[in-house]
Parts: sequence; structure tokens; C-alpha cells
Amino acid sequence: MSSSTVLSETADIVDIARIAAALDACGGLACRFDVDVLEECDSTNSRLMARAAAGAPSGTVIVARQQTAGRGRRGRSWHSAAGDTLMFSLLWRFPRGTPLSGLSLAAGLALADTLHRQGYPDICLKWPNDVLLGRQKLAGILTELVSGTGTGTGTAGTAAIIGIGLNRHLPADLPTDLRAQAAALDQCAVPLPSSATLLAALLAALHERLQTFSRHGFAALRDDWCAHHAFAHQAVCLLGDHAPALEGVCRGVDDEGALLLETTAGLQRVLSGELSLRPASAGPGAPS
Repeated sequence: MSSSTVLSETADIVDIARIAAALDACGGLACRFDVDVLEECDSTNSRLMARAAAGAPSGTVIVARQQTAGRGRRGRSWHSAAGDTLMFSLLWRFPRGTPLSGLSLAAGLALADTLHRQGYPDICLKWPNDVLLGRQKLAGILTELVSGTGTGTGTAGTAAIIGIGLNRHLPADLPTDLRAQAAALDQCAVPLPSSATLLAALLAALHERLQTFSRHGFAALRDDWCAHHAFAHQAVCLLGDHAPALEGVCRGVDDEGALLLETTAGLQRVLSGELSLRPASAGPGAPS
């Protein structure tokens, strides 16, 4: 493990020894991860993408106290302030030919696992890549595939970058419209773990879920994901890119992580879109 830039003493995540100790407490996992902590960077995903292309091994992690160009899904920016959000990216290499459909959902499930174990209530998952506290966004996930296979030992196969932003506190300058939709861990009546402890727990959960995903695909995780589904059997409106809104009732996800939406035209399989909840009485098959 290494620290490229020394952070201020108040930034507990810089303590590499504490991160390693916490990983070892999670099953001796310190040797499985190479964690690099940065004071500031443009985007942890972008930084790790470059390292992956150069042959960085599976388990490489970049953590940033602050991002200047953090990215979310569909090109959106990620709002954060120094110390308010746990922001990191994980490189994971899969054997050649491994289907990666549902990878974002597998990562979200690992986050839900961790937060439940830490005692946080009302944690649920919004398809395809958000973790909610109640009905407000607590964390987001951005997965990206790495072009090429890299040049290092053990880089054959498919590599993916899993970027995660988890709100510990809401930034003071967060716009009002976003504040109404966001949540943070410090809003709960649960002792807030140190960033080092939380990071280690998240990496341990990701290690467990990604191993299962690599061997058996998302199908092996589907039931667990559906058990945390925020909008199970609820009427929703699905907003897609350059397509009319699609209304229906969520009927879970399939073995590849596609959303199953019951519409007036029958059960439809949806691979991408932006999900927004609407009144349950407005959709076919909605509960009364």
C-alpha cells in the first residue's frame, strides 16, 4: 500500500497502516489490495483507467479526498467536498470471456451488505447503480471497461473499473435541489465509522461479491439484489435516452441484471435508463 500525497492529519483515510489493519481484520485481505491515497485528483476512475491500461494488477485501488472532475453515470458530475464523501475506484480483472452484465448491480449489493453490517437501516438499491437511504441517494456507482488488456503479469482477460462515491456528510454548498434528493451516513443514529474502517469493509464485501460474480455471473446474486430492491412491485416511470418515457411496474431483474418492467404491452426487459418513482395507482398491476 502507498500514499502518493500526504493528507492533513484530520483525514483519517490517509493512515495506510489503519487501512491495512482493517483489511486484515476482514479476513486477511490486505495482501489482495494495493491502495493509493491521493489528496486531490480529477477523477479516480480516470486515474485508475490509465494505470489499468499500463498493467496494474487486479485489486488496485485509488482513493481521493477530493475530486475536481468526478463523474457519474450518463456523463453527470459528482458533487463532493473534501472529506465529505468516500470516493474510490477499484480495478478488477476477470477471466477472458466472463460476462459482465449486471456488474454495477453486484457492486451495489456489496455496498448494501457493508452498510447493513455497520447497522445502517433502510438501505436499499435503485436499478441500476444507486444505493439509497430510504428514498434518497446515499451512494452512486460508475463501472467502466478498460480498453485493451494491459502489459503486466496476470492482465489477460477483461478489466473493469468500479468507481464508488458514498456520502459521509452532505457538502455545505450542495445545491438545494440536490440536497432534497441526497442522504449521508451522518444523518443516521449510528456511530459513523472512520473512513479507513468503512473503506476496508467495502473492499472486503466487494471482494466477496465479485468473486461470486466472476465464477457464476449475476444470476448467483440476483435473489440477494432483489431482496434489497427499492421499487419492487411499485409503479415507476422509466426515462430513457432519446426515447419516450416507459411506465409500468417493477418486477425485479433477470439473470443478466436487466430490469423487468410490466407494462400494458406485457413484460419488457430494459437494459438502460433512468428510473423515477411515480404514483403507484397509475400503472398496470400496481397495488391498490
